[in-house]
Amino acid sequence: MKKNLVIALVFVVFICSNFITRNKASNSLKDAFKKDFLIGTALNNLQIEEKDPTVNSLIKQQFNAATPENIMKSALIHPKWDTYDFKLADKMVEYGQKNNIKINGHTLVWHSQLPNFIRGIKSSDSIRTFFTEHIKTVAGRYKGKVFSWDVVNEALNEDGTLRNSVFLKNLGEGYIAEAFKLTQEASPNTELYYNDYNNEQPAKRAGCIKIIKKIKESGARIDGVGIQGHWHLGKVPLKDIEESIIEYSALGMKVMFTELDIEVLQRNFQGADVSQRMANSPEMNPYTNGLPEEVQKQLADDYEALFKLFLKHKDKISRVTFWGVNDGDSWLNNWPVRGRTNYPLLFDRNNQPKPAFYKVVGLKN
Repeated sequence: MKKNLVIALVFVVFICSNFITRNKASNSLKDAFKKDFLIGTALNNLQIEEKDPTVNSLIKQQFNAATPENIMKSALIHPKWDTYDFKLADKMVEYGQKNNIKINGHTLVWHSQLPNFIRGIKSSDSIRTFFTEHIKTVAGRYKGKVFSWDVVNEALNEDGTLRNSVFLKNLGEGYIAEAFKLTQEASPNTELYYNDYNNEQPAKRAGCIKIIKKIKESGARIDGVGIQGHWHLGKVPLKDIEESIIEYSALGMKVMFTELDIEVLQRNFQGADVSQRMANSPEMNPYTNGLPEEVQKQLADDYEALFKLFLKHKDKISRVTFWGVNDGDSWLNNWPVRGRTNYPLLFDRNNQPKPAFYKVVGLKN
């Protein structure tokens, strides 16, 4: 009798322990996927400065990687020719250090959000000086402090050709490889990535592969490629994503999903070109009082399918970063239409997990 009681107690302890373990995993993305890949988020200024204790607690609970949403872009960190503003970028790095969160620097070279003084520069030599000194100064300052850099961001057109940016016009096609060389010299132990949107699509993927090969041929180091992952409800291109994971990995690249969100609202174009805009109207903003159940379900199903694919290729994927902590933070509330109420992430405006969250962590239970 005593023996049977002992066995029963052991069984109960085992069941309870298993339940607690499963429940713990279901409460944290970073714990659920800790053996698979890093789970990241984008941080805005208020979050870097820890203004909201509830959001701060959620970030530390859920994420082990972070990318600054804006404060390392050149317009903000290098506002004048001879002036840098490192205040918030330094705080971002400190935030990562004290919370054991790996920081991805974003971004050193991008055609958008450039300092105003760039418009007044007419000399290619001056553009080169800006380009060189900016990379050396910013990457050098965070040497050994950031885990990785998005060295070059969005250098491609949709057809895979190089975007006719201020850098291409003044420095030629070699500017991309040169950016990687300069970053490697300034911060030798930092991982170096190329980052873009729609580069899971075949034509743009082919252009991205050309960039990777040219960087390698130049003798510079490139460690990975970021697929931003700004996708649309019911239209996540799983086949193209899988083919891209395989093809980039075959080149020796780590693959990351760097700005993940799934837009639930109407839009008449694909991608993430910040220069594109659309006018607001009631038809363009239908869910001001919350998502209908069927839309919430589709969002959860899309995220579940996406993370199933990520887990299938977890040996090739090093990080999945959501572009925002909760729905209220998302850039999609104001782009490409200002003032919309969007729902693209796993946590709602009250920092509560959505059905999509439970579908995602449920894959690990």
